[in-house]
Amino acid sequence: MKPKRFSCLSSKLTLALLAGCLAAAPARFAEAEGNTPPPWAERAIQQRIDHATLRGHLIKRDLEALIASGRELFEARFTTLDGAGRPHATQAIIPTRHRRPVQHAFQRLAGPDANACASCHNEPATGGAGGFVSNVFVSEGFESADFDTTDPQFSNERGTNHLFGAGLIELLAREITAELQAQRGMALKRARAMGKPVTADLAAKGVSFGAITALPDGSVDFAKLEGIDSDLVLRPFSQKGVMTSLRQFTVNALNDHHGMQPSERWGARWTGTADFDGDGVDEEFGAGEVSAMVAFQASLPAPRQAVPDDAAWRAAAEKGRKIFADLGCESCHKPALPLDSLAFVDPGPVDTAGTLRTGDVDRPAIYDLALLDWAKTLPRDEKGRVLVPLFGDLKRHRIADQANPAFGNETLGQRFVERDVFMTSELWGLADTAPYGHRGDMTTLHETISAHGGEASESAKAYRDSPEAERSALIAWLKTLRIEP
Repeated sequence: MKPKRFSCLSSKLTLALLAGCLAAAPARFAEAEGNTPPPWAERAIQQRIDHATLRGHLIKRDLEALIASGRELFEARFTTLDGAGRPHATQAIIPTRHRRPVQHAFQRLAGPDANACASCHNEPATGGAGGFVSNVFVSEGFESADFDTTDPQFSNERGTNHLFGAGLIELLAREITAELQAQRGMALKRARAMGKPVTADLAAKGVSFGAITALPDGSVDFAKLEGIDSDLVLRPFSQKGVMTSLRQFTVNALNDHHGMQPSERWGARWTGTADFDGDGVDEEFGAGEVSAMVAFQASLPAPRQAVPDDAAWRAAAEKGRKIFADLGCESCHKPALPLDSLAFVDPGPVDTAGTLRTGDVDRPAIYDLALLDWAKTLPRDEKGRVLVPLFGDLKRHRIADQANPAFGNETLGQRFVERDVFMTSELWGLADTAPYGHRGDMTTLHETISAHGGEASESAKAYRDSPEAERSALIAWLKTLRIEP
C-alpha cells in the first residue's frame, strides 16, 4: 500500500487542528484566572456566566445581553471539552448510572442524540419545531433509561415542539397555579370553619379544572378534578403537560440530548461529585448558563396571525375562522388567555428539587418581557391584561377513543398521565410546524383534525361531515397562524 500523501493545504489544516487541541488545555487554566479561551478553541462554552450577578429586575440592555448569550448556548454544538456525552449517566431526570457499559457516545434512542438544541428546534428559525427526522424517544423518566429499541414498551416517540411564546405560556401557568391553589386554600378554610365537607369549583382565566371537595380534617377529595395534577401545579410543557418550567425542561434536555449535566441537579449538592457522568469534566453547565438559556427561550416572540397577500386566501381565512368557532374547537383551543404580569421570575416558584427554585437564591432575577419590542404589540383587555393568543387552554384532555385511536397509540405511560390524555396543543405557529401529531406522523392538517377523538370527537365528526369548501376554508385560516409572518 502506498503511503497517503497530503497537499500543502491539508497539511496546514492538520497542523492548525493539532494546535487547537494543544491550546485547549492551557485555555482552561487561563479561564480559571479570569481569561477566556482563544476564539479558535474547540469548546462551545467560551465563557461562564456568574449566576450571582443575575439578581432583581434586569434593565433592557442587560436582559438583551443575557438573551444573546442564551441564544449562543442554544445554538452551540457542545464538544467533549465542554463535557458533552454521559458515559456513566442515563437520560433519567434523577441522576442515575448506567446498568451496563455504553457502547456509543451518541445514539438516537436513549441519547445523547443531538449536538445542539437548535439541531432539533430550528423550523422555521432557531427555537422553532423540528421535522420527523428530529423525533426523540422519551421514557417514563424517573429512573434508569437503558434501552436501545424502538419497542413502544420502553419509550414513546415524540415530535419536537416549537418554543415561540414559551415565556408567556409559563407565566400563564404560574398565575393559574396560584389561582387554583388559593381556591383550594379557601375551600379548606371554609371546611374547617363549618365542620363539614365543602365542594368548590376550580377555574382560572376562563378555564374549568373541575372541582375538589375539601374535608374538615384538612384532606382533599380530587375525584372531580380535571386536566391537572392533584397538587394543582399546572405543567404547561411537553405533549403530556408534565414539564413545569423552561428551566426544568432545559435541565432535563441538556443531560438527555447532549450529555451536559447542569450542576443544579448533577452537581455535588445532590450527587456528592462534580463529575457525575465520569467523563472527566467537572461542573459542565452552571446555573448562570441555564439562566441564559431560559431567558432566550422565554423571550422568543409570540406567534401571530398573518394576513395573506392573496385576496382569495384572505376571504377563505375569514370564513374559516368563523367555522373554527362554529365547530366547537374553541372549547379547548381558546383564542386567548389573559395574563396579569409580563415579569418572568427566574428561577421560578413551583419547580421541584433538582431544579433551581426561587427559594434557593437570595434574590431571583426578573426578566421583564414588557421591555421587548414584540411584547408591546400584544393585545390587552379592558382590565389592561395581556391577551396571549395561544389558541389553547393549558389543560389535559382525553383525545382518543376506540373509534378514533390515532392520538392514543402509546403503550407507555408518562408521569402518571393516562395514555389517551394529552395537553391541548397551542395552535399559534401551526402553519410553520408541520408535520403534525405527537410523533409527527400526520402530514396534513386535514388528517390531524379528523383524528381527534374522546372529548373532541363531536367537533371532529362535524368537521368530517362539513362540505369540502368549509373544510378548505378552515385549513386556509389555520395556515395563517405563523411563527414568522
